[in-house]
Amino acid sequence: MARAIEDYAMIGNCQAAALVARDGSIDWMCLPRFDSDACFAALVGNPENGRWLVGPTTKARTKRRYRPDTLILETEFVTADGAALLVDFMPMNTAKPKIVRVVRGLRGKVHMRTELVIRFDYGRTVPWVTRRKDAMVAVAGPHLLALRTPVQLEGKDLRTVGDFTVTKGKRVQFVMEYGSSSEPMPAGIEWQRALRQTEEAWTKWSSKVAYDGQWASALKRSLITVKALTYAPTGGIIAAPTTSLPEQPGGSLNWDYRYGWVRDATFTLLALIHAGYHAEAERWKEWLKRAVAGSFDQLQTIYGVAGERKLLEWEANWLSGYAGSLPVRIGNAASEQLQLDVYGELADCLHQARGSRIGNHDTEGFNLQTELLNHLEKIWREPDNGIWEIRGRKQHYTHSKMMAWLAFDRTIKTSEAFQMGGPIEKWKQIREKIHDDVCRRGFNEELGAFVQTYGSKRLDASLLMIPLVGFLPTSDPRVQGTVAQIEKRLMRQGFVLRYEVPETKRGVAGEGAFLPCSFWLADTYELMGRHKDAERLLERLLAVCNDVGLLSEEYDFQKKRQLGNFPQALTHLGVINTVLNLYAREGGPAHQRSSRRPRGRAIRKHKRSAGVRRLGY
Repeated sequence: MARAIEDYAMIGNCQAAALVARDGSIDWMCLPRFDSDACFAALVGNPENGRWLVGPTTKARTKRRYRPDTLILETEFVTADGAALLVDFMPMNTAKPKIVRVVRGLRGKVHMRTELVIRFDYGRTVPWVTRRKDAMVAVAGPHLLALRTPVQLEGKDLRTVGDFTVTKGKRVQFVMEYGSSSEPMPAGIEWQRALRQTEEAWTKWSSKVAYDGQWASALKRSLITVKALTYAPTGGIIAAPTTSLPEQPGGSLNWDYRYGWVRDATFTLLALIHAGYHAEAERWKEWLKRAVAGSFDQLQTIYGVAGERKLLEWEANWLSGYAGSLPVRIGNAASEQLQLDVYGELADCLHQARGSRIGNHDTEGFNLQTELLNHLEKIWREPDNGIWEIRGRKQHYTHSKMMAWLAFDRTIKTSEAFQMGGPIEKWKQIREKIHDDVCRRGFNEELGAFVQTYGSKRLDASLLMIPLVGFLPTSDPRVQGTVAQIEKRLMRQGFVLRYEVPETKRGVAGEGAFLPCSFWLADTYELMGRHKDAERLLERLLAVCNDVGLLSEEYDFQKKRQLGNFPQALTHLGVINTVLNLYAREGGPAHQRSSRRPRGRAIRKHKRSAGVRRLGY
């Protein structure tokens, strides 16, 4: 039986990541990059597809936490005979990824076991395992993993196993390093120094948070998670470190999220800026510019961590899938779809960066916006695949058209505010045409609400972006009617579904609530002056976090389980942005984005108010 998604925690080094289960099993890891082939793939298969277990040999109670303000994971095992602590981390600032696992005895005596199953190429390739000098080495093709430990290891049934015992104060370490089989074997590291340096690196970075108000601990944990999903060599940020964790267990809506989405651009930029991380926001913006550089008739919705464009989708048909959810997909064909909203997202990101004093004199960025509009002028009337990347007939999505309006609106504002030039009057005419088109064809008079596609009666939570980007103010009756209909028809047990679908449509009707949309509703409540409603929704969302503060993409409100790829950057950006929207004294990202004019540098240090409740992790 598959472990619950929320039973995992993440460790990483801003190049790669691993998911660690409560019992000490690393069931997913791709090396040397987030989007490389997995060498541990049990998460979407079974233990024979690769994992690394370090845990007690007998039944144990577990509890875990991250060391404060870090991504260093501590799991405590309590058995009938004693207790032991497993410390897992990936050292920062190393040329190639390494994993360090240290077991320390706390009291009594605990019998432990390690079981290492290395399977390169997404759980398919059994490596050749030998002992060289002081290390066990696994090689297959270009890949090499070297493991150093004082534990006596032996090969058994294509696994590497070893038993050991810890008593109070005793430490046993495992250090695994990735390398190339054609290069000298990794030389090894001093694990205690690596632990100190890693802890110092994370705590130093975390100390820069420019917010100390309500829910500050949840905001900081989300910032650390987003940082961990950042590919340090380029500044790109992936949506999640996993592939094919399902939106519906047993269904086929299983996607590869180990890439960067243009759609997340402004959410990311504003979260980083308002939290005080201007250098990271600048690097994200520059990654975005490099990724999309070129002809805008070739603009993609998704790019690799270094800006790669070839993300061809294929199926790893030897894997059984998470909880039987097939297929297991590698790559993402949505990168080839037409999604008009990304044009607006890109223009808005560049505009907000200027308004926040990141790249005020970025002529290259404005030239990019201008060329973007030249192409968008030709295609904005076309149907597309929409924000939810529907794999079917293209339609005229209301959200897509509204975001096309946003591209013109933000470029006009950029030109006017920073004297950048351009055919402003022409752009204004197109902006007005799109606005009229959306209001006329995307609004259903009978429902008193905007609808998913022109001429339909279906609701879509993406329409919450209408007030959030300033297309219409929250005081407009059409916006208020849309929010009311979303509350009536898309909310389940206090959480928001993405959109209405026929109950008979297999693989969609049973998906969970989409957590980012729930954060958007809280943001909209705040703009509407419904602060108490926003607070209640935020508190409900934060209660869904697992024991170490992580969130996936969706939530099964019936079974009380997380769904989808994990941890999800967009969801954690929702935590950051919504907390700031509700409690930052100078206003948060939603206030800036919905404003009629650009703002200056976002927020200064905010102090915690008295008597504030905090989450318990």
